[in-house]
Amino acid sequence: MQPLKPLRQTSLRSAPVPTPGMIVRVVLAVSALVAVSLAFPSLARADTLRLRGDITAKSDVLTLGDLVENAPAALSGRPMFRAPALGTSGTIQTRRIAESVDRLDLGNIDTGGRSQIQVQRAARRVGAPEIEAALKRVLATTMGLDAGNLSVRLDGEATLFAPLSLDGQANALDVTYDARSHRIAGLIVLGERQASLRVTGQVYETREVAVLTRSLNRGDAVSQGDIALERRPRDALGGDALGNGSSLIGQVAQRSLSANAVLRAGDVAPPDLVQRGDAVAIVFEMPGVSLSMTGIANETGRLGAAVSVTNPASKKTLQATVIGPGRVSVSPIRSQPIVQASASAAPRVN
Repeated sequence: MQPLKPLRQTSLRSAPVPTPGMIVRVVLAVSALVAVSLAFPSLARADTLRLRGDITAKSDVLTLGDLVENAPAALSGRPMFRAPALGTSGTIQTRRIAESVDRLDLGNIDTGGRSQIQVQRAARRVGAPEIEAALKRVLATTMGLDAGNLSVRLDGEATLFAPLSLDGQANALDVTYDARSHRIAGLIVLGERQASLRVTGQVYETREVAVLTRSLNRGDAVSQGDIALERRPRDALGGDALGNGSSLIGQVAQRSLSANAVLRAGDVAPPDLVQRGDAVAIVFEMPGVSLSMTGIANETGRLGAAVSVTNPASKKTLQATVIGPGRVSVSPIRSQPIVQASASAAPRVN
């Protein structure tokens, strides 16, 4: 049996032997890199494209920078999608955003697991109050009407949406008004007609009236917070609507009244200060004389009402006027003056 041939030795290039100092420096460098990566993980991927999420668009188009974080500065303003109409919102599928980014050779985008994002279009909203004010200014300046006594009821949901940059006062142009039918039409504009809306409506003459803010039961007293002054169309009010709210405080409901109802004559009245069958103080006053006695009220009465009372001592019935809670006043009976005939004026008896 032949002996085994020894393995051929391969000559290796000698490598430098690491010194203890080199080993320490490498270990410190690796440790520092690991520590920074753990403390600031975002630094390792600072240039990663990330989806911003739900956004508010301020212009007609959405750019790459609107949708994606860390987009290259040179491409940040690149238009990507059309924004929703003013004052509305819409959605964009994230796959569409990823496909658009991929076509720009920017690599993958971190979507955060979202399937879509919502886009809200910012806008200035000019509603009915501003539109009504613009129309009333024209009625006052060009037609001489009292804008304070007018109300405009617009047809339909009249709302003008405009860019946020148009922050000036809304104005009404091309206004037409029919004094017989009280119909009005005009063009509501912002700026130099950058935003406009044509509106129509009905003009009403209004009157300030007292309106209940809560329901009242019969006998409930009216307090300060129960009444509000509102302007209502005059034609629908009638002549018995009450307008002075302060004079109604302290009066009581004469029947059940519902909230938001216009107060009318007879709905409320001053409270009764004297009740039938109650003891009352009868006051008798005349120049130099003031007397008071106790009597019984035969009738119920409010302040200033005429009621009859009975004097228990004399059993006489007197007519009196209610002057306060449980108090009535009796006026003195004035005697007819006696006219004495003059002797010179008497006829001569023959």
